[in-house]
Amino acid sequence: MIECLKKLLSNPWLALGFRLYIGGLFIYAAMYKINYAAEFSTTIASYRLVPYWAVNGLAVFMPWTEIICGALLVLGVRVKSAATIIIGLLSVFTVAIVVNILRDAPISCGCFHTLEDPISWWTVLRDLSWIGMTLHIYHFDRLFQTDQLFLGKLRRIES
Repeated sequence: MIECLKKLLSNPWLALGFRLYIGGLFIYAAMYKINYAAEFSTTIASYRLVPYWAVNGLAVFMPWTEIICGALLVLGVRVKSAATIIIGLLSVFTVAIVVNILRDAPISCGCFHTLEDPISWWTVLRDLSWIGMTLHIYHFDRLFQTDQLFLGKLRRIES
C-alpha cells in the first residue's frame, strides 16, 4: 500500500499536471495585475509590509515575474528555475497573509482580483497546497521539458 502511494506521488504525469495547473494559475493571476497595476499597488499597500516608495515598483515587477515563470512552467523551459522562483513568491505571499491575519486586518488577498473575500486561514492553506504542488514539480517533473528536448538534439548533432 505504501509503495503504491509512493509510486503515485512520485509519478511524472502528476508533476506534469501540477506544472500546467500552477503555470496557468500564475499566468491568469498576472494578467489581472498587469492590466490593473494601480489597483494592484493599492492591494500591496494594504498589506502594510512594504515601504510606500517600493509599492509601485513592486506592482509592476511582481506580475511580470509571475507571468514569465508561469509561461516557463507551461512551456517546460527551465522548469526547476521557474519552480524555485514560484516557491519563493508563494512563501512571501503566505508570510504576508499570516502577518495580516495575526494583525486582524480586513483585507482581501489580491491574488486574482481586488474584490475578493477577506484573507483567512483557508487562504494560507490554499497557498501552502500550491507550495506543495510546486515542490512536487521541482522534484518529479521530467516530461515534456522543451529545453531538455532541444539540448538533447544539440548533443546528438555535436556527437
